[in-house]
Amino acid sequence: MSDSRSSRLTAFDTRFDRLLEPTRNFKPTVWLFTAATALGDFGMLWHIVGIVRAVADNSRVKQALILSALMGVESLLLNQGIKPFFKRERPTVKGDSRFKIRKPRTSSFPSGHASSAFFAAVVLTRWSSGPAIATWFAFAVIVATSRVAVRIHHATDIFAGALIGTAMGLIAHFAISFF
Repeated sequence: MSDSRSSRLTAFDTRFDRLLEPTRNFKPTVWLFTAATALGDFGMLWHIVGIVRAVADNSRVKQALILSALMGVESLLLNQGIKPFFKRERPTVKGDSRFKIRKPRTSSFPSGHASSAFFAAVVLTRWSSGPAIATWFAFAVIVATSRVAVRIHHATDIFAGALIGTAMGLIAHFAISFF
């Protein structure tokens, strides 16, 4: 990567981080971002969404199982297939001390939380309509943003993760037709 492109990306990351600084001192957003980051661990939020949808309507049990299986595939592809090519350091080792979060074991780029969140949101659109679709993407944005807010990812990490998750989600969305 050229030095000018690298410096522009670093400047973008810095601006985005500064934009989120006020949220790190506001108790409701500290709670929201801590919860969103924790629920994003291992795609837990999306497994819970699948289970809740299945409990509410037992005809969605197959959908919940498909979503969970696909989440496993997405995680494997991202964490074992893509992340090893990048060795980007995280903004902090354990995150901002104002947040109680799990210490990550992989490199910073791309964000696995952002990837899984957007992957799940896209997959869930297959079985959802209007308000629910907006909810899935709102959850995805909150989970992804939380990773920068807690200072465990750079903004460019979450944007790349969101793009990768969306692309994999579109492939899965159409592959579901074969199940």
